[in-house]
Amino acid sequence: MRFRSPDKMLNVLHVLGGNNCSYLYSSNQIRMKRQILKTQQKALEINLDKTLYGTFAEIGAGQEVARNFFQAGAAAGTIAKTMSAYDKTYSDAIYGEEKSGRYVCESRLIKMLDHEYRLMEERLTYQMPDTNFFVFADTIAAINYQKTIKGQGWMGVRFQMTPDGPANDLHLHVKMKDNTSHLQKEAIGMLGVNMIYACYRYTDDMDVFTQSLLDNLWGRVEIDMVRIVGEDFDHVDNRLLSFYTVKNGLSPVAIFDKNKKSVHASEFLWKKELIVVRGHFRPPTKVTLDAFESAYKQFIQEEASDKNRVRIIAEITLDYLELDGHIDEKDYIARAEMLNALGYNVIISNCANHEKLIEYLSDYRINNLGLVIGVRELSEIIKEKYFNNQDGRLLIAFGELFNRHITVYVYPAIMEEPGRLTTAKTLMVPDGIHFLYKHLVDNRQIVEIEGYDESLLNIMPWKVLESIKQGDTYWENVIPQPLVELIKKNKYFDYNSKQLDLAQ
Repeated sequence: MRFRSPDKMLNVLHVLGGNNCSYLYSSNQIRMKRQILKTQQKALEINLDKTLYGTFAEIGAGQEVARNFFQAGAAAGTIAKTMSAYDKTYSDAIYGEEKSGRYVCESRLIKMLDHEYRLMEERLTYQMPDTNFFVFADTIAAINYQKTIKGQGWMGVRFQMTPDGPANDLHLHVKMKDNTSHLQKEAIGMLGVNMIYACYRYTDDMDVFTQSLLDNLWGRVEIDMVRIVGEDFDHVDNRLLSFYTVKNGLSPVAIFDKNKKSVHASEFLWKKELIVVRGHFRPPTKVTLDAFESAYKQFIQEEASDKNRVRIIAEITLDYLELDGHIDEKDYIARAEMLNALGYNVIISNCANHEKLIEYLSDYRINNLGLVIGVRELSEIIKEKYFNNQDGRLLIAFGELFNRHITVYVYPAIMEEPGRLTTAKTLMVPDGIHFLYKHLVDNRQIVEIEGYDESLLNIMPWKVLESIKQGDTYWENVIPQPLVELIKKNKYFDYNSKQLDLAQ
């Protein structure tokens, strides 16, 4: 079994991944890069760094982050101010009113960082010219007594890398996993220390930066968005941060938008109607566009209650990124760039099957969810569920994926076996599951996509990749035109590499 989680204590499949997610774990490799310090050690090291000075503003979980720095000792050289504005009237007077009525949101976090950092600059710039200022802020909703609130929040650091230098921002969204308020507050305190320490110790390696956020916290929190911006980080591609978030086990799901920015589901999916298109996208072809467009039209006609609330998003899984047991970051960025160029937001996930994605999206009250997959992928899912659930759990296993809130749209393909067009209705399934599969099709929980362009089905991704590598012109005719120049310019997918080899 393989694990991608970097924590030295992790040697079993972690609960974050569930049964459908896998992790590649190499403790020796991680130890070679850095030593994982205890929370108090990190706090003390920051306290003893005379170049750092900051404010802590914490709402919702108490002053848990600041407490770690006080308890570590020597905090007078680090902490300018700590505060908590729990009452909404006081909070609004300080940071401004939230028109949405939501106080645990990114916009609130930004207002807190803006206000506190401005005060730092106004009051201390001339008195402390050789100091890197920072502000830590969080707005948290911890688990309540009735346990109707699971516990989640927004956390951020605004920080200078050099005195008088520009301010940079680290924002993240966290879900707490502990089942008591006390433990959740403790975890928030540890995470805040990890964030500040990472901002000043790990920014030269964003992979390690991301890993370090969960130091001493595995199993206690899930971080499903990490974004870092600022002049000092113009070189950082936040799509890689989304990739590291999933690869390193912080969350099974991360999202970036068409503008290459890390985003959170709550920002654009709350109570929306959603279509998720899963694929390899290596590269996206005219078949890919046809799958998006035909599924979208059909979803609006058959499922959507309000077409203005429909969103469509591409999903890439780590399994689909892995080639020969390795994930090439350049290959990942190439696929991401292609999808962004076509105008799509992207989910990067670590879920081989869809259940974990469905579970993740359930927190955002998606009214109708359509999952779009190819008929080959559907065949693999059906067989996997059938052969892995011979212990009487077959109905449960299928019920987890095929429920009344979800419609699985199946794009057809010309299968090598039986060598003809295969759709959701003509797909051959094991005899033992035939009647259950027929039930799902008859009840339109599995739906074959209609209105597709059958003339495109002869486009095979492996042929397209080989053509790109050979440098002939076939691939240019089967890939959307906006992507052709991108591939040539950036030499994605080993463009023309065989001709280059011959020339050498």
